[in-house]
Amino acid sequence: MTNTYKLFEKTELSQLSLQNRIVMAPMTRSRATADHIPTDIMTTYYGQRSDAGLIITEGVAPSPNGAGYPRIPGIYSDEQRDAWKSVVEKVHSNGGKIFMQLMHTGRISHKLNMPDDAEILAPSPVPFTNEKMYTDQEGPQDYPVPEKMTNDKIESTIQEYVDASKRAIEAGFDGVEVHGANGYLIEQFLAPNTNTRTDNYGGSIENRNRFAIEVSKAVAEAIGKEKTGIRLSPYGVFNGIEPHNELDKQYTELTKALNEIGLLYIHIVDHSAMGTPKVPDSIKEAIKDHFSNGAIILSGGYNGAEEANRDIVENKGDLIAFGRPFISNPDLVYRLKHNIELAAPDHDTFYTPGPEGYIDYPEAES
Repeated sequence: MTNTYKLFEKTELSQLSLQNRIVMAPMTRSRATADHIPTDIMTTYYGQRSDAGLIITEGVAPSPNGAGYPRIPGIYSDEQRDAWKSVVEKVHSNGGKIFMQLMHTGRISHKLNMPDDAEILAPSPVPFTNEKMYTDQEGPQDYPVPEKMTNDKIESTIQEYVDASKRAIEAGFDGVEVHGANGYLIEQFLAPNTNTRTDNYGGSIENRNRFAIEVSKAVAEAIGKEKTGIRLSPYGVFNGIEPHNELDKQYTELTKALNEIGLLYIHIVDHSAMGTPKVPDSIKEAIKDHFSNGAIILSGGYNGAEEANRDIVENKGDLIAFGRPFISNPDLVYRLKHNIELAAPDHDTFYTPGPEGYIDYPEAES
């Protein structure tokens, strides 16, 4: 494969120098402790994959209330912050850059997975009924009815994002990605089927966008807009989100507001490769057109260099995120560059504790 592919070229993302345009997408792997503290094997895992231009970590809980899954890492305590430092140091020592994704699970939570004093909060008391939540203690359980967030709870949650962002920077991260996708708390505010409020945070497009904008602005003001990105999944149906007839207008207005804040990037995820509705090109183009101050990361279904490179050349996006291929190919960048067949991942070990199916995938023979 030719080395002239733009995908493999060094690039600048504001003040961030990246060794290529390949992003390791955030993927939940559930290898933290039961108390949501990062582990040593996480240092190995991210270090193995630091040939990516940018790594975005798995979703990290910004508060106890956001730690709804078993064994996902957090960043709401100094102990968690300090445990992340070795991850960052390892990635940086290998020439990579790394952002932490802040993921508040909102209604996608179960008390058995959370600290004892945690609350399950959401914009409205609408439970997720399509599936069950796995717990280590008692297996699959029904999702509980979440508590409707008061204005005070909204304000305190925004502050939790801010505090988490500051801890991430203290741990050495190059920046943070606010998770506004995949049916978690921020998208629960965006979607009318999970947000039935009639106050300033519900009803109209402007009101449903408000929480996402306020979180993004607060984080950007706390750590710098050049260190703040956001992930969005328009037309996504993950975790019970239902598309609606105002989506194009809503995401156009949201993009304009995020552009005004001056975020570093918008990360657009398209889950159609996993059987969900495709994100129309029109909405991707609208987001790119109205986000003139930052970069666009495209994510979803990329498995080879050719398609990824074409989308960069055709100016559809500035960086391309690969997800599952990074699970089973720690040397993914090398394999893509040299057209080496990709190893298939073991789906049974995606979320299991321990090193198996996590740090034991071999690199290709050079």
